[in-house]
Amino acid sequence: MDTSENTEPSQDELFEHHKFVASKGQEPLRVDKFLMNFIENATRNKIQQAAKQGHIWVNDSIVKQNYKVKAGDEVKVLFEHPPYEFLLTPEDIPLEIVYEDETLLVVNKPAGMVVHPGHGNYSGTLINALVHHFDNLPKNSSERPGLVHRIDKDTSGLLVIAKTETAMTHLAKQFFEKSSEREYLALVWGNLKEDEGTVEGHIARNPKNRLQMMVFPDGDQGKEAVTHYKVVERLGYVTLVSCQLETGRTHQIRVHMKYIGHTLFNDERYGGNKILKGTTFTKYKQFVENAFKILPRQALHAKTLGFEHPKTGEFMRFNTELPEDMVNCIEKWRNYTKQSEQ
Repeated sequence: MDTSENTEPSQDELFEHHKFVASKGQEPLRVDKFLMNFIENATRNKIQQAAKQGHIWVNDSIVKQNYKVKAGDEVKVLFEHPPYEFLLTPEDIPLEIVYEDETLLVVNKPAGMVVHPGHGNYSGTLINALVHHFDNLPKNSSERPGLVHRIDKDTSGLLVIAKTETAMTHLAKQFFEKSSEREYLALVWGNLKEDEGTVEGHIARNPKNRLQMMVFPDGDQGKEAVTHYKVVERLGYVTLVSCQLETGRTHQIRVHMKYIGHTLFNDERYGGNKILKGTTFTKYKQFVENAFKILPRQALHAKTLGFEHPKTGEFMRFNTELPEDMVNCIEKWRNYTKQSEQ
């Protein structure tokens, strides 16, 4: 089994460290390709620079980028990293604020915006925008101002941001205790057998591709994860599904839906950017490719967010409409389904 140790930089640390142990089933693979499979946003150029600087080690020996990783190899890489204070540079990026008071705010994050700075995403993040618009936001346990929870870069939708230490503690506790409410809308491949159901299965890193998560149904690895789903609309070869999160694991909906055979539409990381259901007709292939262009990301939107207000104790629930790209893609499938039925 692979193990990984990723250390976020402190304020005086200028490097990002990664360590991996290749799994028993690892076929010989160039170390640059191996690292690209394991480190998000690590470009070939970045890896080449690390190799030139002598910053890639296998079994504690410096190697070149063409070294072939084998089963059991311990691979370490060191990337130059901007100072942490640089990662928190305020940037005048507009925010869509759904609600705000002196304690917290709720924002509607667009698809394509990274939530917090990290390797390969040093600017243009939600955090960069928040520290520009708001002073003295409390930091969470990872030193990220205001951040209570997060959603993936290419997922759109609602996030709550804490403006006080009390709010941070109170809201974080609700997410930990599963008392917050989170509903997502997802367009998935295939026609689900049941109108509703629950997916359970521990989630952990995929030992063969660290950029992916995967389900370990026996619970021998990872953390408990529970997703409740309901069919909203059946559209032939795809289905619009509502997903309620009981837990909040990395890529949870994306991984759970793939696990039950219904990968998210155009989810490149999990294979949803291929034609997984449908016919072999050339026109159908063209139709799907056009749908991918309309929605150039995984079809996932954080639609509803509910929580108890840290100060008033009132339960607050916020909703946001589906973004235009998802609306247009769903409408395209509706029209295709109607034409197919005629």
